[in-house]
Amino acid sequence: MKNQIKTVILLALLSGLLLGVGQLIGGTQGLTIALVFAIVMNFGAYWFSDKIVLAMYRAKEIDRNSEIYSLVKDIAKKAKLPTPKVYIIQSNNPNAFATGRNPKNASVALTTGIANLLNKKELEGVIAHELSHIKNRDTLIATIAATIASVISYIAAIARWGAIFGGYSSRDNRKGTSGLELLVLAILTPLIATIIQLAISRSREYLADETAAKTIHNPEGLASALLKLENYSKRFPLRFGNKATASLFIVNPFSGEALINLFSTHPSIKKRVEKLRSMKV
Repeated sequence: MKNQIKTVILLALLSGLLLGVGQLIGGTQGLTIALVFAIVMNFGAYWFSDKIVLAMYRAKEIDRNSEIYSLVKDIAKKAKLPTPKVYIIQSNNPNAFATGRNPKNASVALTTGIANLLNKKELEGVIAHELSHIKNRDTLIATIAATIASVISYIAAIARWGAIFGGYSSRDNRKGTSGLELLVLAILTPLIATIIQLAISRSREYLADETAAKTIHNPEGLASALLKLENYSKRFPLRFGNKATASLFIVNPFSGEALINLFSTHPSIKKRVEKLRSMKV
């Protein structure tokens, strides 16, 4: 419940930032145009991003008679979800992600590295985590956050050019806002939007951990898995794909955690493990 409330608050902050910067910089007409443009782009991403990301990582659907598919099916039943499609990615990087616009159109992908590294209990924890993302509609929430953040970035880009070339000078002077102030605002607002968007991503990771532990009644399996994944992901980073997709994975597959937590797509593994091991299920 705590992470759900946090997500609502962060989305509200992001929405408020959009309304404020849009009204100040673009006016009603400019805000409307940018909003429509971003919604169209993100609507397409919402419907087709699963196919795009699975193709990007050359994921192959696995045999339904395999042990991994059986695990996914059993845990999906416990989570009261339809069994998603299950894919395997040929990579030594031990990782997994879930994608799809809703529980009826969802997929779970695991790398060969994670299948070889984890024992059954740990693998159950990881699968439960990914199914929790599906159950909690995290794809939808991420799309909403991305839509708002992209509109803010779009408006700010227009404002930067206007401030540099003086396109806003007369109007801004009437409002008591200088071109320099407008330029600073146009640079800071996308940064703030990104920080809030990443905070939403981290809160959903905590929620997926919590939901997973409750689903399988075993927080230790996931906690143990996360410790292994952190260690091995740094030793065997993913050599292909796109860093923009890092937030999809259960741990960052590319270069570990960000130096500054505000710019990290994931909470620290240490904090995630502490929260899991403090749970009573």
